[in-house]
Amino acid sequence: MSSNIKNKQDIIKLFPKNPDEINNLVKKYITQTKNKIEKIIVLDQEERTYKNTAQELDNLSSIDNISIFFSTLSALEMLSPEKEIREAAHHALLTLQKFWVDNVSNNVKLYKAFKSYANNNQDKENLSEEEKYFISETLQDYKRAGLDLPEDKLTQVKKINKKLGELGLAFETNIATDQTHILVTKQELEGINQEFINNLEKNSDNIYVLRTDYPTYFTIMDNCSVENTRKKFYLAFNNRAYPQNLEILKKIIKKRDELAKLLGFASYAHLDLDDQMAKNPEIARKFLTKLYKKASEKAQKEFEVLSKDNKIKAWDTRYIKNQYKKKYFNIDEQKIAEYFPSEKTIDKLLTIYEQFLNLKFKVSSIKNLWDKDTKLIEIYTKKDNTLLGYLILDLHPRANKYSHACQMTIVPAIENHGPSLCIVVANFPKSTENKPSLLQLNDVETFFHELGHALHSILGKTSVGSFSGTSVKTDFVEIPSQMLEEWMSDKEILKKISGHYKTGEPLDNTTIENILQLKQFDSGDFLQRQCYLSMLALDYFAPGENKNPKEIYDHITSTMRPHVLYHEDDNMYASFGHLSGYGAKYYSYMWSKVYALDMFSKIKKHGLLNPEIGQKYIDKVLSRGGSVDPNILIKDFLEREPNQDAFLENMGIK
Repeated sequence: MSSNIKNKQDIIKLFPKNPDEINNLVKKYITQTKNKIEKIIVLDQEERTYKNTAQELDNLSSIDNISIFFSTLSALEMLSPEKEIREAAHHALLTLQKFWVDNVSNNVKLYKAFKSYANNNQDKENLSEEEKYFISETLQDYKRAGLDLPEDKLTQVKKINKKLGELGLAFETNIATDQTHILVTKQELEGINQEFINNLEKNSDNIYVLRTDYPTYFTIMDNCSVENTRKKFYLAFNNRAYPQNLEILKKIIKKRDELAKLLGFASYAHLDLDDQMAKNPEIARKFLTKLYKKASEKAQKEFEVLSKDNKIKAWDTRYIKNQYKKKYFNIDEQKIAEYFPSEKTIDKLLTIYEQFLNLKFKVSSIKNLWDKDTKLIEIYTKKDNTLLGYLILDLHPRANKYSHACQMTIVPAIENHGPSLCIVVANFPKSTENKPSLLQLNDVETFFHELGHALHSILGKTSVGSFSGTSVKTDFVEIPSQMLEEWMSDKEILKKISGHYKTGEPLDNTTIENILQLKQFDSGDFLQRQCYLSMLALDYFAPGENKNPKEIYDHITSTMRPHVLYHEDDNMYASFGHLSGYGAKYYSYMWSKVYALDMFSKIKKHGLLNPEIGQKYIDKVLSRGGSVDPNILIKDFLEREPNQDAFLENMGIK
C-alpha cells in the first residue's frame, strides 16, 4: 500500500477488495509497525536525531501504511455495499485500535525514547518551528495519557481508560439500538402529508408505528397538528436509552473524575480542554455566559411574538415556529429545491471554490470502487497546474451506507509525499426518470460544509504529518467548514448557484430575502439552547465524582431555558450522545462558529470571489493545518484580536 498516488489505479489499489486481503494486511502492517517501533526504542541516546526518533513517530501516525490502512478500513466499513467487507473492516479496526493503544499511545518505552530525545536533542538549533511544536505537543499528549506517572498509577489510568471505553461504547450503543416507538391512528397524524404517512410502518392491528429516528421526529414535531401526538412522541424521543444510560452516565462521570485527579487535573473538564483553544473550562464558561446574555435578549422578543405568556411547552416549540414561518415567510422547501438540481448546483459550487481559492477541478467517474456513482475530482493549482490531491464524491443513499454527511482523509497532505486523497460522503436524493435530483437548502449548505473540510484536508500540506489538514484542535476543526457555509447567506451567491431545473431561472429576490430573514427568525432561542447544552456538558464533568444527572439537567433547563416548559419525565441527557464522544467540549460548536463568522466578515469585505483574499486564507489558515496554535493563526489572519461582533450581527443580535 503506497501513499504516493499518481492516478485512478493507485487510488483503487488503496482499498482492499475482500476479507482475506484485509486480514492479511492487518498481520503485515502490525509486523511492520512493531519493527519500526523497536528501531526507535533501541537507539542509544547519542544516536537519536529528529529524523530517526521524532519524525519516525510522526510517520507512524500519519503517512505510514498502517495509518492509511486505518483510514481505508473506516471508509469501507461506512461505504461498502458488501456485508462481508464491512464486517471484516470493522473487526480489523478493533484489532488495530487495540494494537495502537498498547504499542503506540500507551507504550512507556516508546514515550521514554521520545522524551529522551526531546530533553537531550543535539539538533535543536536546526529544527523548524513546526518541528519544535510537534515535540512539545507530543510530550503533552503523552503526559495527559499518564505515561509520566509511576507504574502503579499508570496501571490505574489504563484500567480506568479501558472501563471508560466500555462505558462509552455501551452509552452510544444503547442510543443507536433503542427501539422506542409510539402507536398512532390516522386521526392522530393530522397535518402530516399523505406521502409520508404511506411510508410509515404499521403493526398487526393496522396502527401506525412512529419510531424515534430524526427524520420521523422532525416531521411529526414540525407538522402534526394534534398536540397529544406531539407530546407522546416528544417524551418517547427524549427518553431514548433511559433508564439504562442514567446509570452508565453516572459511572462515566465518576470514572472520568477519577482519571482527571490521577493525571493531576481539577476535573475531567480541565483535562478535556487542556489541549484546546479554550485551554480550560473557566474560559469556555466565560465565552458561553457572554453569548447567552446576548441571546437571551433576542429570545425574549421571539417568544413574545410566538406566545401570549412568553412560554411554550417543549413539544410545541417546533410546531408553533413552523406554522409562523409558513404564514409570514412564505417559504416552501420543496419549491425552493426545484432551483437546486444537484449536478448543476454542485458544478456551480465547485466553480465558486475554483475562483475564490485559485484552483482547478477536473471531475470524472471512477470505477471499481464500492459504488458505480462515485465521482473523482482532481484538484490543481490554477497558477502552475500542480496536482494537489484527489477528492472522491459519494453523494447518494443506498442500503447499508453511512446515513449522514462527513469528510474522511485517506492520504494526508504532507510535503514531499505527493498528492493527498479524501472522500466527501452525503446522502442527497437520486434522480428519477421524470425529475433530476433536487437539493434542499440545507443539502446545499451541507455540501459547502463538507467540501470545506475536504479543501482544508487537501490544502493543509504540512511538513509534520501529524499536523496535516484537519488534524487540529477539536474547537478549531469546524471553523473553516462553518465559515464556507456562510457563502449561502449572500444574495449574489444564492443567485449565482440557483437555477430552476426546468427553466434555469435563478431564485427571485423576494424568496432570497425571505430565506435570509428566516435565518435570524429564532436565532436567540437557538443560541440559548446551544449554550445550555454546552453548560450541561461542562457541569457534568466539573469537579466531583458523584453527581445526579437528572438534577443537573432539570436545574439547567429551568434556569437557562426560561421560555420552554420542560416535562418532569424528560430525560434527554440519556440520549445526549455528545457526552460520550465530545465529553466537556460541546461548547466547541458555538466557539468555532463565532471565529468562523469573524473570518467570514473579513473575507466578505474583500469579496467572496476575490482570489487575493482567498490566497491569503490558504496561506494563513488552511495551509498551516494544526502546525500553529489556532489562537495565533486566527489572530494572524484577522490582523487583530477576534471578537463576537460579526457572529452577533449575523444572528440578528444587537
